[in-house]
Amino acid sequence: MKTILTSAGNIPVDRKAADKRLLFRGTFRALAAGEAVALFPEGTSYTEPHIMQVKDGAAWAALEYTKWARENPDNVAKGAENVLIVPTAIVYTNKSKYRSQVIMEFAQPISTDDYFEQFMSAEEGAPRAAVKRLTAAIERALTEATINAPDWDTLYAARMARDLLWPEERSINLDEFVTISQTLVDLFSTPDLVPNINTIKRHLLTYYSLLESTHLTNAVLSSLPLPATLDPRQPVPLPSRLFTLSILVRDTLALLIRLPFSIVPLLIHAPAYVVGRLGARLAEDEEETQAQNKVAFGLVLLLMIYPAAFFFVWAFLRYTPLGALVAVAFVFLFAIYHNRIVNVVADVPRCHLSDNYERAKRLVAAWRVLVGVWAPRKWDLSLSAVAQYTVPRVPPENPWIDRSKAKTKSLRFPIIPLALPVFVLKQRRRPPTRRLIRHVLRARFEAAKALASLIAQLERAPEDKRVYASVHLARAFGGQVEVPEPNKETQEGVEIIPEPMGWRSAREVVSFLRSRGAKITTLEDRVQGDWAALSSDGESYDSDAFSSKDDLQWVPPSQH
Repeated sequence: MKTILTSAGNIPVDRKAADKRLLFRGTFRALAAGEAVALFPEGTSYTEPHIMQVKDGAAWAALEYTKWARENPDNVAKGAENVLIVPTAIVYTNKSKYRSQVIMEFAQPISTDDYFEQFMSAEEGAPRAAVKRLTAAIERALTEATINAPDWDTLYAARMARDLLWPEERSINLDEFVTISQTLVDLFSTPDLVPNINTIKRHLLTYYSLLESTHLTNAVLSSLPLPATLDPRQPVPLPSRLFTLSILVRDTLALLIRLPFSIVPLLIHAPAYVVGRLGARLAEDEEETQAQNKVAFGLVLLLMIYPAAFFFVWAFLRYTPLGALVAVAFVFLFAIYHNRIVNVVADVPRCHLSDNYERAKRLVAAWRVLVGVWAPRKWDLSLSAVAQYTVPRVPPENPWIDRSKAKTKSLRFPIIPLALPVFVLKQRRRPPTRRLIRHVLRARFEAAKALASLIAQLERAPEDKRVYASVHLARAFGGQVEVPEPNKETQEGVEIIPEPMGWRSAREVVSFLRSRGAKITTLEDRVQGDWAALSSDGESYDSDAFSSKDDLQWVPPSQH
């Protein structure tokens, strides 16, 4: 095992060593040779709404190496005398989804020169203070390159708002993904943003939770053809309804016609898919581990499937040398063909093989929606029964985080929690989607109108209306930064510098979202399929019942 790890570039570390030079010996050796060393300064992987901790190991290693390199210049390669720290942030568009998109942000390099003099000082506590200062600089850089929210509700509400404003999958430029997401988080972190902000957040959280419970996505629902001619409760002429259904049937048949070209690779890879899904279920309380388990479990199966396929083809060709070459080529091309079927190639708009997976998802969702809408209303879950599926589940706390020292994303104003129950992430029985569909569609309608109401209020706000902003975003977009008065508080002998507060203009934020492609106008239009948004009690929507000043609410038909 040691040979495998070290040959892959891993550096052995003696965690029990009291002498830091022994602790960092492998790191010094690599840096002295002019190589780069990558480490994760947080000490563990975890799922939290913000960066919880940045440990001092990276700062200690950098400063100790600088000291060692100056004491042993003959052991250091030319150009490796001074070490630079390059904070690197990793942001996933969907951390638990295997093969989702990932953004890597590289911050400006941090030199140890500004900290080395204090590190070498003979003053008591000076080295530790220098390390703490360098660690704080690393943490600031990582925070600016990632998405950080004060609590789960704010993060989930911002995610749902982002999905509603950019309903198409992969429609956000990845260069803007972190900035857009953090802007929305900051928006929902603003106290007293609008009079009905709690109601707006509640609608967004309800829709978010119902999507999670039904394994649907807003992108799929937004792409479904749900014209009013499918409404079984409206006296629509039968030819019109049949015509609309025929389109759905046509698309289904078109997919089935292509099925023979994809069924064989899908069946052969099915064991890997099934085992990967089982592996993800083993880590349902660890979002950061699910995709990892899918890769690991699926890879084990593929290491069995591909050799078996090779020997099957080779045996068919009578184990000849030429047959072995043909078998290798066949397995290689077969794997590429399978990936082309599954992958979504955004650069090839007419690549039918590549969009089979997405088409299949949309068609399955369309039939699930129709079955749920056309099913008897008595099949719907009651409002009391569906309540547990309308509150996002909170992941359990990671035991490897030292919460006594963990840095929280503190704001100088209180975050008022919503009056909602908290469901800690645990196994809960998933109901049939057909019993939740009308609740999902109703929540989608409410969330879209609530978000449109918020945007409208911000656009009509006075010029001096400000919203909270992360400091780096406030500086980047012409906002204001308030620097508090310094104090003499210390922590572990290091002076605590109060964090500045950033603000942006409310109108500027809306303009920013529009310029990045947010479909704000779409929210204000009639939501396609709103006819299906009927509650189990027969209530319906009145689009005129929404007011930017009042809470969003259901209006029974008798009061229309």
